[in-house]
Amino acid sequence: MPTILTFGDSNTHGTQPMHSRPSDLPRFERRWPVVMGEALGWDVIEEGLPGRTFASPDPEMGPHMDGRIGLFIALESHGPIDAMTIMLGTNDLKAHFEAAPEEIAQSCAFHLDVALSEEMQMRHGGFEPFLILPPRPHAAGCLAEFYAGSEDKAQATLDAMRAEAEARDVAVFDANTVISVSDVDGVHFSEDVHDTLGKAVADFIRSEIVED
Repeated sequence: MPTILTFGDSNTHGTQPMHSRPSDLPRFERRWPVVMGEALGWDVIEEGLPGRTFASPDPEMGPHMDGRIGLFIALESHGPIDAMTIMLGTNDLKAHFEAAPEEIAQSCAFHLDVALSEEMQMRHGGFEPFLILPPRPHAAGCLAEFYAGSEDKAQATLDAMRAEAEARDVAVFDANTVISVSDVDGVHFSEDVHDTLGKAVADFIRSEIVED
């Protein structure tokens, strides 16, 4: 049975839309990686960390939010894998990072380059990385302060990320084509959205494998 690693942030972890901070709500049981795995009939390794960025330590949540650290740990502690998804970029749009779309895309490119590197490919006997463009966040609810201005640069960020993936011949799935974030906090997914995304990602991966 093939194995897929899902590398991401709170929306891969299954965090519920937050009405207040901090939230004591448990994560969803049927989060999108679980739904995807069921649809594909594959084993899933979930590596979703709330607060994770592509490449920025968080002044409040800690230095381990820098996704570059977690990426190496995930790829060197699990395996062998046959595929992986990377869905990050939402937290990079937080106002306090002041990151330009091009900077976020360059950090995305680093992750893709690590996944495609000879070292990592040999470690796992070859695997296919897929980039998932996350739904555009917006300032709302208890997270409004953190995501002030995110709408203004979200699409430019996604476009730049796509360009980096396409330059490396990495297949891209735009989650915005099938889902959107909750208006409760402007960032997280409702449970039905997890179901929709999981099935859509499964269809996308299945189609990419058939094409290959």
